[in-house]
Amino acid sequence: MSEFGAFSEVGPLREVLVHRPDLSLQRLTPHNCKSLLFDDVLWVKKARQEHDGFVDVLRSRGVTVLEFGTMLGETLAIPEARGWLLDRRVSAAAVGEDLVDEMRGWFDGMPGADLARLLVGGVARAELPFTPTGLIGRTMEPHDFVLPPLPNQLFTRDSSCWIYGGVTINPMYWPARRPEATNLAALYKFHPHFAGIEVWWGDVDATPGVATLEGGDVMPLADGVVLIGMGERSTPQAVAALAARLFAKDAAKRIIAALMPRDRSFMHLDTIFTFCDRDLVTVYPPVVDRIKAFSLYPGDDPSGVKIVPEDLPFLQVVAAAWGLSACA
Repeated sequence: MSEFGAFSEVGPLREVLVHRPDLSLQRLTPHNCKSLLFDDVLWVKKARQEHDGFVDVLRSRGVTVLEFGTMLGETLAIPEARGWLLDRRVSAAAVGEDLVDEMRGWFDGMPGADLARLLVGGVARAELPFTPTGLIGRTMEPHDFVLPPLPNQLFTRDSSCWIYGGVTINPMYWPARRPEATNLAALYKFHPHFAGIEVWWGDVDATPGVATLEGGDVMPLADGVVLIGMGERSTPQAVAALAARLFAKDAAKRIIAALMPRDRSFMHLDTIFTFCDRDLVTVYPPVVDRIKAFSLYPGDDPSGVKIVPEDLPFLQVVAAAWGLSACA
């Protein structure tokens, strides 16, 4: 088994999971893009060209690039994995009592690669190979989605994130994105490449409630320290729960929780604060200067977490955690 993990924001990249722009992005229209959490319609052909160029650069530097769609297809070729994922993605709760049996029968007969394409790309009413006889099918327009697409599956950093030697499967903030994490969970659970990995936190069968987390807010620094943003998408409830799990498993010794304004314009910490090197970051000062930091440590109380508010400005807190004496 290979050793998996993310041990620094600036260490050498050896392996990465990406998702090539696909059918799900072709589904975007001016009418539906907002409900699918996109601000506009993308030029998918150009996006693929740029993605492929980026992947070529990664491979030229010795990085192993794993393609999510391909791996999901391989996963769905495993009968146990197919049943597990379809039980969660194509249930009566997801597609309705009228359609679930026929949808399952159709999907069960597909090759894994074709099924993977539709579980991310979605299915419109007009694409069904059968005529729905129930109320749902009779009242849908041809362009209505029986199974909604997941265009945000493109952002593989969000639905799961690696923290040192293990991974979290994240309860996403928007319900429209939660099936992305379920798809990732199938990969981690069944694909042979990920055999034996450690899942720190996250249960796609649980109702997340207010404890939501997305990977764009999570940054392993080094030496057992993890920086996590709390803004629009990642909540203090999730950060506290994750910290407790990491401390209980001796996977981290300190969490720096960064409280940001809750605004979609800077939905994740890495949109306003990004490491370029150990002692070099890019920042968006109007937001970064307003961040309030809290340090979480293993504690003896029932929660297992001790919380210490930080008096220093956020950048100084992070610099000190790196062992740097000052920051410009």
